[in-house]
Amino acid sequence: MTAAALQPGLLRDRLAEARDRTLELAAPLSDSDVTRQHDPLMSPIVWDLGHIAHFEEVWLLENIDGAGSGAEGLRGIYDAFRHPRATRDRLPLPDRATCLDYLDDVRRAVLRKLEGIDPRADTPLLRGGYVFNMVLQHEYQHNETILQTLQLMDGAPYEGLGMDWGRGGPGETRRGDMVHFPGGDVLVGTDDLSQAYDNERPRTRLRVEPFRIDRHPVDNAAFMDFIAAGGYRTDAHWSEAGLAWRAGERAEAPLFWFRRDGVWWTRTLGREAPVDSALPVCHVSWYEADAFARRAGKRLPTEAEWEVAAGWDPAGERASQYPWGDEPATPSRANLDAVRLGPAPPGSHPANVSPLGCYGMIGDVWEWTSSHFLPYPGFEAFPYPEYSEVFFGDEYRVLRGGSWATRPGAVRNTFRNWDYPQRRQIFSGFRCASDARN
Repeated sequence: MTAAALQPGLLRDRLAEARDRTLELAAPLSDSDVTRQHDPLMSPIVWDLGHIAHFEEVWLLENIDGAGSGAEGLRGIYDAFRHPRATRDRLPLPDRATCLDYLDDVRRAVLRKLEGIDPRADTPLLRGGYVFNMVLQHEYQHNETILQTLQLMDGAPYEGLGMDWGRGGPGETRRGDMVHFPGGDVLVGTDDLSQAYDNERPRTRLRVEPFRIDRHPVDNAAFMDFIAAGGYRTDAHWSEAGLAWRAGERAEAPLFWFRRDGVWWTRTLGREAPVDSALPVCHVSWYEADAFARRAGKRLPTEAEWEVAAGWDPAGERASQYPWGDEPATPSRANLDAVRLGPAPPGSHPANVSPLGCYGMIGDVWEWTSSHFLPYPGFEAFPYPEYSEVFFGDEYRVLRGGSWATRPGAVRNTFRNWDYPQRRQIFSGFRCASDARN
């Protein structure tokens, strides 16, 4: 975002577009749907709505001039650290109407404050429009979180957003095709201060050894073969932690898959359909992805390898923001923004190819990597430690690339998502990698 993007009119439009999506997601739901906790993994949707308003209030009203860190303002019922998701239904949450009023009240105050914003402002929060991008991306991310909650709901199919429930055209299953990176010094991360989160910075030069990586994400056909070959029953494919998770979950297939008359079916936002063999597999945990890769004699890529495969141009020795270049992500370039209800068939977005020759690295499914969520050398927390720093360590695994439910403004090659390795309600898949000595 440039200084010109700090103009009130442009900011007003972007904020309005983000809010329209939030309201669209909630509009088809009953008051009970919005206030009830559908699964301990997710908040009641009314909490998400209030949290969106509260986050905007803290950063665009209380801290926009950089007077405070913002962390203290995030305390209360919308404190995600004090109140884990599983306990948020016990909080004195406001009802739907009150939350909608809260959203409106905060937004009206923000729009009034916008008129006084100096487009040449050079405070850390306003420089390049960072604080506005942070608030926008926060709302975008909660849009995807709400879709995860809807995926866990019981009942009739969700009928919001006018989504495409169809197959979207024939696709071909893709087996075993890998691309090769010969190794070398590369740049990962970014120095961008206008949009990137602190955990994406700073840009880091490192040596990446030769490797191979799947040209396409692992598809349902390949995962059905894994199941049929006893992948879930063969202990040798699983790590010790994976075995414990598999036993505890009694996992036998990706989440939301079930057998009907000998055929694999799946449920997406309440709609049941046979599993499409050509589509990328979705709703698998890190443990399942790791077991599949082990059985195939491969492994999951490191996040550095993933980022190289997604955007590094060996000829020009430069990294692009997206596989196709530096032009913004759009639903025409990748399967994003809930335009289609689930992953798309291979070939649906021919421009979504990286310089190395990997397809679909943005959109469709978040892709598990082997990496723990750790800081880059020289990391500095900004604007508050609770965004990234408190999560660093070996509890979380990094996912890359976004999913069909990700808003275009919340994904890029350097974007780092993270979650517990056991999580499956997220729209997660993977591709495999292997060492490749020249």
